Amino acid sequence: MSLAPIVLFTYNRLHHTTQTIKALKKNFLADKSNLIIFSDGPIDNPNKKSVEAVREYIQNITGFKSVEIVKRKENFGLAKSIIDGVTEVVNKYGKVIVIEDDIVTSKYFLQYMNKGLDSYEQEDKVISINAYFYPVENTDQLTDTFFLKGTDCWGWATWKRGWDLFEADGKKLMHEIRQKKLGREFDGYCGFTNMLADQIKGKNDSWAIRWHASAFLKEKLSLFPAHSLVLNIGHDTSGRHSASTDVFGKELLDTPIKITKIDIRENISAKLAQQKFFKKIYPSFLKKIKNKLTSTFSS
Repeated sequence: MSLAPIVLFTYNRLHHTTQTIKALKKNFLADKSNLIIFSDGPIDNPNKKSVEAVREYIQNITGFKSVEIVKRKENFGLAKSIIDGVTEVVNKYGKVIVIEDDIVTSKYFLQYMNKGLDSYEQEDKVISINAYFYPVENTDQLTDTFFLKGTDCWGWATWKRGWDLFEADGKKLMHEIRQKKLGREFDGYCGFTNMLADQIKGKNDSWAIRWHASAFLKEKLSLFPAHSLVLNIGHDTSGRHSASTDVFGKELLDTPIKITKIDIRENISAKLAQQKFFKKIYPSFLKKIKNKLTSTFSS
């Protein structure tokens, strides 16, 4: 099994970046993996010092087979940085594992991701491998791994054949969703339709909603674990678009996930559990995130 390169996207959050790296270094296979870090440039002078602090830290990272750092001279913004970076790396290596600077991983994360990539590499129906699943009720009733239509963005991996399907034009995606009358299914009580509409209007710059919509429209499936191997520590108002919440989980799986080939079809039980989770949390969380976005884009 050849290991996929790990791509990490950073900006100006030193505290989060250090936690992400410390956890990643504890992973089995970390010392055998190539780490590529994309450091975005400061958006303005006030951010320059914090960006430089992150760059000083990542310059001295060890514990991996190799460490490559790409320092952006200008501010790409998260969406452009990820789209550009993932495209560059996946075109070179054929596959990629992606994390951002606020993702803390289980020590079994890299094992799971690489095994998933290896197991489903030849399965055209499968577009990505994901390490996160929502803290739904009755998780123990789900199989260890399962498939859902679309993608996710908190610790994920794909192949060049998968990323080649990414459509950056949100208007095109929305038009096709409406033309095929798939709005209700696409939304899934998760707010995805509003998120895509806001991306089109410039109220957010989410690459993730476009990645999800691209996969959804091509009827591609992604592998998910019943118990998460990643924890997002960015929901503390430190990010430009993040609201403070712990509703998306507070615990990491501390045991390995055994990946065995399963039927490549959407798991309806997992889909319904996800929808039930969002029905429960969405109204209150939406209010929080809307307030955060309003404050961000009016400043």
